[in-house]
Parts: sequence; structure tokens; C-alpha cells
Amino acid sequence: MTTLWDSLARPNHELAGMFHGPGASVALADLVSASILSGKLEELRGRSVVLAMRDQLSTAIALVELNGVARRLTLTTPDLNAEQLRSVAAIAEADAILVDGGTASIESRVPAYAIAAEPKHEHLQRRLTETTEWVLLTSGTTGLPKLVLHTFESLAGALPLHLDSVRPVVWSTFYDIRRYGGLQIYLRALLGGSALVLSSAGETTRAFFTRAAAAGVTHISGTPSHWRRALMSGDAGLISPDYVRLSGEVADQTILDNLRAAYPTARIGHAFASTEAGVAFDVNDGLAGFPVDFLDKPGAIELKVKEGTLWIRSRRTAARYLGAAAPPLAGEDGFVDTGDMVELHGERYYFRGRKGGIINVGGLKVYPEEVEAILNADPRVRMSLVKGRRSPITGAVIIADVVLTDANLADLQRTQDLKNDLLNACRRSLSAHKVPALLHFVPALELTAAGKLVRPGA
Repeated sequence: MTTLWDSLARPNHELAGMFHGPGASVALADLVSASILSGKLEELRGRSVVLAMRDQLSTAIALVELNGVARRLTLTTPDLNAEQLRSVAAIAEADAILVDGGTASIESRVPAYAIAAEPKHEHLQRRLTETTEWVLLTSGTTGLPKLVLHTFESLAGALPLHLDSVRPVVWSTFYDIRRYGGLQIYLRALLGGSALVLSSAGETTRAFFTRAAAAGVTHISGTPSHWRRALMSGDAGLISPDYVRLSGEVADQTILDNLRAAYPTARIGHAFASTEAGVAFDVNDGLAGFPVDFLDKPGAIELKVKEGTLWIRSRRTAARYLGAAAPPLAGEDGFVDTGDMVELHGERYYFRGRKGGIINVGGLKVYPEEVEAILNADPRVRMSLVKGRRSPITGAVIIADVVLTDANLADLQRTQDLKNDLLNACRRSLSAHKVPALLHFVPALELTAAGKLVRPGA
């Protein structure tokens, strides 16, 4: 049994890094003896524990304390309402909930344990007796998320911990570490002995980048939407990373090129991963999509395309969904349907969008991400959102909300000229049914708590 605490406590492990939250920091070396549970560790031994703290740094410490002590750890995020949290606790068969001062009233029959405001130091040897199950929540849905059961090995077993960097590695991420993408960065940093700068939901991009720059960030990750917002803010120049990583959404060529322009000396990579299937691959050649030779290769991670959808089988796949009525997570052959549609062009597959996000226009399919890639390619556009509007004739028509790089485009004629340019670009590259019937310029687009565009019906 391997645990986070074992990894930190092993002899000769380099623990020079710090974990930085918005208002406090903790040294990795101190995590071996730091406690926020105020003597409650034995009470939580063997229990199914829901982590419902609002503070990411507190969560980071609690994971070290409870991995190998609790029977099951369920990571929740602050965007859950009280009803959703009660449902999650029931599905996870929780018999304890960890809360902090920022957590709203849960009104649950499950006993709640308040963590200490600041870590305290204890010098007792920890008894690690449990093989802890890790439960993560899926993102991108408006209802109750699915609960996905992982093991420590499926989450951390194949992480590349020793990175090629001329500077001491300092990780940062826009993600919340209680979601799969953020948890991967947390585990990379902690197991590799690196520093980590945590984000905060209420923090401006400038404040986050200022903290990241002060800590000397070298490696940073987020969704394409995170990065579009960062570039739009004008604050991207506050940091000078060696490695920029995108995941969680389709990384089109425009965002990759824009990041290359912003960080000309950095390695720009995009990864494909899902909470259920784990990390499938990294693409580091600066191009959208992935090479065809990623498929049908023997090894720890296997990929296949079936009816236009990407499927994955690997040791990093989750064990199952939790819940009495939960569907099977994988097929009989062990492959997981990611729900992501891909198309082959030449020697490369390109992502077209989510299978459940297809818009039906007169019986013809439209992938919103395909249209967005055309709109986003115009240098005057920072980001866009394509959606369907009901039509009594075709079932739906395509409309697009567009955020411009120049928010002060007030001249009516220039505005109309830009709309015409964008629509003409769509007509040149797309079939007629995919061209937006309406195009609106908007000041901003809403993101989910996971950093993805909020899509209708998602």
C-alpha cells in the first residue's frame, strides 16, 4: 500500500517545495507532521469521508493525512449546493464530512468534523492501515455529477514526476485540485517534491498570475477557456513559464498559436484526459489533434476510434461509477467510451466535440467546437460559443456568441463588417447548415467551475 504520507516521509526525498494558497502557504516538509484534524485522525480511521472544505490548501493537507487512514475519500467542490452535497454523501456511503469555516450548513445526518483553522504539528508516527478509495465528481453537467471510483494507483501510478527543467519546478493550475485535472497537478507536485501555486475561485487573473510569478512558476495548466480568458485579460505577460499545458476542452490551433506567441520559449502541450478514463496522451508538437499512430499501439494505454468516438483502455481507468443505478463505466473489453468525437484528416485525428453536444439542423449534425474553431481563428476574436436555437422548420438553427479582443468596437459599420467577415470565413470552411444564422458580440462568456464553457443542456 502506497500513500501520499509514505511518499513524503521516505528517506532522502527532496522536499524543498511549498504549497501556496491565496492567503497562506505550507512547506511540503511540514506536511509529514502537519495536521488540520486536531486529534480527530483516529476517529476517521476506516471511515468513508467527504471532503467538503471550501479552501484548497486545507484539502491538500487533509488528503495527505487521510490517504491510508480513511476507507474512502470523496472530493467535492464548493459549487455544489447543500442538496447535491447530501446526495453525494449518500451515494458515497459517507459516515463523516470534513468542513471548514467557509462551508455552508449541510443539514445532513452524517456527522461533520470541523478542521483546524491552521495546521498544527504532531510528532506521532502515523498508522496507515487502509487501502483508500478515491471518489471524484465528473464535471460539465448541471444535475448531480456522477461519482467515479479511483484507486491511488490509477490516479498516480504513471505520473511523470521528474521533469526536464533547468529551473526548480514550480507547478500552478487554474483547476481546482478536487477535480481530476487539478488533482493530477497536485499529485505531480507533491510526489515530485515540487512547489504548487493553488488558484482561488474568487481571484482575478492578475492576482493569480502575480502570486504565481512571485513563486517562480515554471509549469502551469488549465482549459483552453482558462487560457483565452488569461490572454484577454492582458496579464499573461506576468509569468514566463517553461511549460504550458491545456486539457479539458478541444485545443484548437488558434489557442495553441496564441499561447506560442505569448510564451515563445515555453513548451506548449495539450493533453487528453477524463475523470473516468484517466490521462490518455499528451501532444507536444504544437499542433491541434493527435497523430494517427497514437492508435492501435500496444502498451499501458490503448486507444481506438469506434463510430467516430474515441475509446480508451488503460491502468489509469477508474474502477466504476458509484450508486445503485450507476451504468457500467467500461465495456466488456475494458475500453471506456469518452464521448468525444474525432475525425481523421491525413495522418492526424482532430476533435470535433462531445457526442452529446451535437446540434441537429434539418437532420444534419453540427459540432459546436468545429464552428467555434473557425470563429476563433480570426485575430479579432478571443473566444466564442456556438449553440442551437429552436426552429419550426429545421429543428434548430446555429447562433454564435463572440467575445472580441477589442471590446471597444463601437462603430456600427465596423461591427457589421466584422460580422460579415466572420460569417464569410464560416461559409468558406463549413457546409451551409453549419454557418451561424445569427452572430452576437458579447462582453464575456460564462465558464463552469471546472473552467469549461457553459453549454446549453450540458
